[in-house]
Amino acid sequence: MVTSVTSFGRSGLYDWLIQRVTAVVLAAYTVFMIGYLAFGAELTYDMWSSLFQGTAMRTFTLLALLSFAAHVWIGMWSVSTDYIKPTGMRVVFQSASGLLTFVYVVWGVQILWGI
Repeated sequence: MVTSVTSFGRSGLYDWLIQRVTAVVLAAYTVFMIGYLAFGAELTYDMWSSLFQGTAMRTFTLLALLSFAAHVWIGMWSVSTDYIKPTGMRVVFQSASGLLTFVYVVWGVQILWGI
């Protein structure tokens, strides 16, 4: 079995499972948000703000954000190891992807929790 330091899970099976679980979380979050926007009353800033003041919604959004980060990292790692053959280019691509994902997560947490 080949393992890699840059892989998210311990093996391909774990990466596959993580991607499926994060996809379910992201699908649930998307369905909830579409339902809230489509079937709610006319959206105002106060309604939007009150939605995200609740701890449950903040936690659900944080879970979706972390799921997005894990899903993206595994996907970009898989694509880069399959299609970018020169090691230097692959390392640069994976490093940039990891850094950008980290920045988005930190930025999202700052927005979400007002840190």
